[in-house]
Amino acid sequence: MAVAALRRMRVSGLATSSSSSVPNWKGGVSMVQGASRGIGLEFVRQLLENNKNGYVVATCRNPKEATSLSDLKNRFSERLFIQKLDVTDETTIEESAESVREKYGSLNLLINAAGILSIPGVLQPETTLNKVEKSSLMLAYEVNAVGPILVMKHMWPLLKAGGGSGTDREVAVVANLSARVGSIGDNRLGGWHSYRASKSALNQLTKNVSVELGRRKDPVACILLHPGTVDTDLSRPFQRNVPDGKLFTREYSVQKLLHIINNTKKQDSGKFFAWDGQEIPW
Repeated sequence: MAVAALRRMRVSGLATSSSSSVPNWKGGVSMVQGASRGIGLEFVRQLLENNKNGYVVATCRNPKEATSLSDLKNRFSERLFIQKLDVTDETTIEESAESVREKYGSLNLLINAAGILSIPGVLQPETTLNKVEKSSLMLAYEVNAVGPILVMKHMWPLLKAGGGSGTDREVAVVANLSARVGSIGDNRLGGWHSYRASKSALNQLTKNVSVELGRRKDPVACILLHPGTVDTDLSRPFQRNVPDGKLFTREYSVQKLLHIINNTKKQDSGKFFAWDGQEIPW
């Protein structure tokens, strides 16, 4: 083992299992993809504050511009690792996986939090069929569905190596942030074609992976989470019609989602949960 790796083990309180060459990090190692703002940023904050021993890898497209992440780095310099990762550029995903492998050797939690609903002048939720455009469909699919599955693909060996080691869980967890509007069975209002379809695709891809990893008997559970309507930049243009008491703070939503993640069992793999723990129909 390299001298640098041994030094990191001593400094960080790393323990290694006698039955495996993969390090067992006390408190576990979590990755949050899409961590520069909104729900992703709140996941990073709560993971660091609630788990005094855990390590967090926070990824985003432009780390140099992620001032809130930098503030957290100043507070948790030894336990927060910030990386560049753009879900539309697979090379950056591969490079991120390699960096995590070199630094930690494993992962115990992957949260795919990045997503798009609207971009002024580029993407807007469609209220009628005649507003559907190919470019909007493809962009939403690329960011909301393709991106997360590629992150899962490249982080899979690290999650398999980590399993539940260093945590109170029996398995590693992949938590993909979906949305209730991605449910076909729950769709009674229509509209939002690009966003709905991309989240439905994410649901199917995640379910597919859960079946494969279950067949391989890998110690990884893949779940989908609906955070509710949360007060973030993503939802802000559409908050006017949210019923009283149904617009959640980021703090509240992430607290609820982490409770689900922390209590995930192997048999939960492939399930779609709302923020309150209730299963959502496909």
